[in-house]
Amino acid sequence: MIKKTFRHLRKKILAGILVILPLGITFLVLQFVFNMLDNILGPIMPEVKVYLFNRNFLLPGLGILAFFLLLYLIGIITTNVMGRKLVSWGDRLFTNIPVVKNIYSSSKQLTDAFSSARKGSFRQAVFVEFPQEGNFVLGFVTNELTDLDQQTKVTVFVPTAFVPPQGFLIFLPKEKILPSHMTIEEAIKSIMSVGIVTPHSLLVALSGAKPEREIIENLKGMGYLNSKIEGGP
Repeated sequence: MIKKTFRHLRKKILAGILVILPLGITFLVLQFVFNMLDNILGPIMPEVKVYLFNRNFLLPGLGILAFFLLLYLIGIITTNVMGRKLVSWGDRLFTNIPVVKNIYSSSKQLTDAFSSARKGSFRQAVFVEFPQEGNFVLGFVTNELTDLDQQTKVTVFVPTAFVPPQGFLIFLPKEKILPSHMTIEEAIKSIMSVGIVTPHSLLVALSGAKPEREIIENLKGMGYLNSKIEGGP
């Protein structure tokens, strides 16, 4: 009877922990981010008091509002002609400072990779067979080029870590690529969560080799096929 009671208590307490733990972690993370952002510009913001329950309370969060307003203003400045020139000048400055240039260049490449407005961004999440036939990995199309024989190749980055960027850069023919039909955000979540956060079902069959015609039809959605491939058999 006592053992049964202890098993019951342990089971219910564990169930409670599994519910409370993610909530607690979420609260602590949000509290940390809130305090960090609020402390950046909070000290220079004027104090705003709210009279409630016969007491005066300082209104928190003004530092966060100022921080996002600053980001908005920076975004407006950097999207016009003069702002782009200032950003370009700043890039040249930081890339010529020893030690700083290594950190800045790596950070810049990482942010460019996730920026849809830049050439170096991830273009599409795809599946490729790697490291051997029959084993599929999730990667990102980053570029397209031609080799010495004028054969078109697609560069696919298969990440092993995002910060700092680490992984394998694979040069493949277009016929070897299978579109995953995932968004970039979904693919990144799948990789960073080691497969825990994934779509309930994949919209592509990972059952090995597929007829060439079917592969080419899938790849037409990528917008990378040239007229030679589209006009093929």
